[in-house]
Amino acid sequence: MNETVVIAFPRSFPQAQKIAEHLDATLIPYDTGVFARVFASARRIVALMATGIVVRSVAPLLRDKWTDPAVVVVSPDLTCAIPLIGGHHGANELAYELAALGIRPIITTATEATGKESVEVIAQRYGCDVLNRDSTRPVNAAILDREVPVYAIDGPATVIAGPSVSILLKKGVYSVGVGCRKGVRKEEVLDAIEQALAACRISTENVFVFATTVKKMREPGLMAAITALSAGLIFLEDETINAQPLRSPSRAGRIGLSGVAEPCALAVSKHKELVMEKTVYGRVTVAIAR
Repeated sequence: MNETVVIAFPRSFPQAQKIAEHLDATLIPYDTGVFARVFASARRIVALMATGIVVRSVAPLLRDKWTDPAVVVVSPDLTCAIPLIGGHHGANELAYELAALGIRPIITTATEATGKESVEVIAQRYGCDVLNRDSTRPVNAAILDREVPVYAIDGPATVIAGPSVSILLKKGVYSVGVGCRKGVRKEEVLDAIEQALAACRISTENVFVFATTVKKMREPGLMAAITALSAGLIFLEDETINAQPLRSPSRAGRIGLSGVAEPCALAVSKHKELVMEKTVYGRVTVAIAR
């Protein structure tokens, strides 16, 4: 099955086939359980039917706007396409793709409806992901009222940002938490990260961020290693680290932390799933989350 699916009643198959061919999508006949079957695997869903049917079908399936598929409802007469779920997360874009078939996009997200770009759209344009997802609400609200600047910063650099600043980082799946002893060398950090990623069969290109405690801001070896990887390094406050669930015992309690590598990896991860528990490589500790 393709990442894009078109769901329609059999009587609407001629119209649905046009949409499926245009989107290079899989056409699936409607039945009462079809949305539940495709929701976890499809990235984009086009439903050629009444909006009410789709609302009742997908409502029990919704979990998180960042991971739910984009859902667009197309009226049976092919006059309009309504992004129902995930407007900022692919549904608006999908509706615009359908405009080539003469189907009018009905955009209801406030930023796009007023001709402005949301944080999520800006991130997509730059090929980035939003690190601190909660920030998008206040930033998108601000975009409606005024011009919100976008700053591009080439590293190495240290950025201190408040809760109403969206941080965009390169796309990727995994976050890596790193702890280290005082005075660690660049080569030690690089070797530890390389071993950890190799053990999980993860390439550096699939890592979107590295994270550690603010207590390590003055470790030049750590900074140099991450810079050599052309990656971003986030320094987390104690409150953020200690708010994460404790997975493994840690000696970081001596510095007032529940841990370093594991909670840092989890704090900035997208799905809050630990892929590799903290593993010690000499004077460096590494954990990986997704």
